[in-house]
Amino acid sequence: MDKYRVALTVEERTSLEQLVSAGAAAARRLTHARILLLADEKHGDACSDDEIVSALGTSVRTIGRLRKRFVTEGLEAALDHRPQPPRPDKIKIKGNIEQKLVELACSDPPEGRAHWTLQLLVDELIVLGLVDTISTVTVWQALKKMTSNPGL
Repeated sequence: MDKYRVALTVEERTSLEQLVSAGAAAARRLTHARILLLADEKHGDACSDDEIVSALGTSVRTIGRLRKRFVTEGLEAALDHRPQPPRPDKIKIKGNIEQKLVELACSDPPEGRAHWTLQLLVDELIVLGLVDTISTVTVWQALKKMTSNPGL
């Protein structure tokens, strides 16, 4: 595996040193700045990955990913948190299934019951053939998303 070499410009090094000395940033951003400063090969002796791990308490894999992101995408991309990508395939209740769930929850409960429970709603969605399997937590999250604010 090739090691990505961090070579900071004077401006980048100055901005990172100011960021670290101010200490008024997210912990991840400060840690990434410290890693880049320690890994800089252009100004002084660069620390090895093992030395950075022992100094900052991070993992070797984190340092490798940060080196790669700095070299390929630049300083700001290396400092900023990369958000998780959306996972639309993980959403089981959407569209007409969500609409049917809300209709069920707002309708009268089955005979002999005072109100709909999450398990009753799950069972009804399966009986209607809208889903194969679904958890009560998924139904709860979908209903929680649909609740309205009576104060509005």
